[in-house]
Amino acid sequence: MKFKDTKISGAFEIHLDCRFDERGFFARSWCQREFEEHGLNPNLRQCNVSFNSHKGTLRGLHYQSAPYPESKLVRCTSGAIYDVVVDLRPESPTFKEWVGIVLTSTGRNMVYVPAGCGHGFLTLEDETEVFYQMSEFYYPELARGVRWDDPTFQIVWPRGVEVICERDRTLPSFEQLQWAY
Repeated sequence: MKFKDTKISGAFEIHLDCRFDERGFFARSWCQREFEEHGLNPNLRQCNVSFNSHKGTLRGLHYQSAPYPESKLVRCTSGAIYDVVVDLRPESPTFKEWVGIVLTSTGRNMVYVPAGCGHGFLTLEDETEVFYQMSEFYYPELARGVRWDDPTFQIVWPRGVEVICERDRTLPSFEQLQWAY
């Protein structure tokens, strides 16, 4: 794997290091040792899949609060997404900054989202599937989020939002967050 720093402290864009031959290719998409060498959380507790029927579907911005904050490794396995990481860690040098990265099934890139950061994405194609590896189990009572269009962050999304669930549409603003780290 090839790890590329982003402007968010502790967040990485990761590219598969594909080994090609007459059959196609082979690549690792996760390695505990390599994650440890880069200072990333190597724990895997849960994997999730998100299927999105229509382009313009927005999910997020989500995070899980203490005592079980979660890191995420996010990969688009079909279609394409605009993946966003927002730094919600008050002690971080990149607090309140965001980064957006296009993830595609053909590009075979991933995003590592550190614990304490908000995460969301907007689908760029119909029939898009996203695979998540999580460092922590899901605790519904600790599930949190912040509005995708919060003016504090000024996120520039590449297209309009056409599909969003009620929960994500009504997430609190950054100013309304109750910090629980």
